[in-house]
Amino acid sequence: MMMMFAAAAALSAGPALAELVKVDDQSRFVQLVNGKTLTRPFVRLNVTPDGKIAGRGARWDVEGTWSWQNGYFCRDLFWGGDPLGYNCQEVQATADGRIKFTSDRGAGDSAMFRLR
Repeated sequence: MMMMFAAAAALSAGPALAELVKVDDQSRFVQLVNGKTLTRPFVRLNVTPDGKIAGRGARWDVEGTWSWQNGYFCRDLFWGGDPLGYNCQEVQATADGRIKFTSDRGAGDSAMFRLR
């Protein structure tokens, strides 16, 4: 019985470490991404403090610019030379090195990345 309780406690402790917390300001965002690569399957991106985005998505280059506006990460992105457009996104991060971007100021689609 004690073993089952310990296992349940260990499982319930995991999500607390992975809890998403909204990133409200640019300095915190830069602190999270500076010197890191944002990764997910088939995607590797670098977001630099000077407002640049560069990397690869699948087999194509990704490039663009970003700024911080009213608590949101706003980016203008090109993938394989095609414009993905301008979008302001809510950013959330976890203590275990993940970062989530949600388009349309938090009302749209999301993408989760590992910070490596």
